[in-house]
Amino acid sequence: MPARVTVPSLFPPPGYAHASVVEASTRLAFLAGAVPLDAAGKIVGEGDPVRQAEQVIANLGEQLRAVGSDFAHVVTTDVYVVSDEPRVLSDVWAVVEASGLSTGPHSSTLLGVACLGYTGQLVEITATAVVPGSASEPEAEADGRRRG
Repeated sequence: MPARVTVPSLFPPPGYAHASVVEASTRLAFLAGAVPLDAAGKIVGEGDPVRQAEQVIANLGEQLRAVGSDFAHVVTTDVYVVSDEPRVLSDVWAVVEASGLSTGPHSSTLLGVACLGYTGQLVEITATAVVPGSASEPEAEADGRRRG
């Protein structure tokens, strides 16, 4: 399990850790950015960053399950939001906190950006997670299924 570190000499972070530490023998999953697309490839919640954040969290959960991990094992995230308004970033962060993703808490960076890859996309989250119990498990296949 990752060790979460909040540095006492720094300003206390609101709902995240300053660092996460994992042992070198731990298997890690580096996830591509989760985006607010449904299974058909259509944007969910067009114009609504909160709804998009909910879809992104759901998709991130699917990515984690595919590699044998979950929200509790996420050690770091980058949360991208198309906005220059702190309130909008806070609204998206509230979705992250409510999801259980910030349980631990994990280390995270919340960014306001000018645009993201899909037309109408307002939110994206990248993550790194520990794959629990994986020291002796076979590697995952490219499509996410486990061998064995």
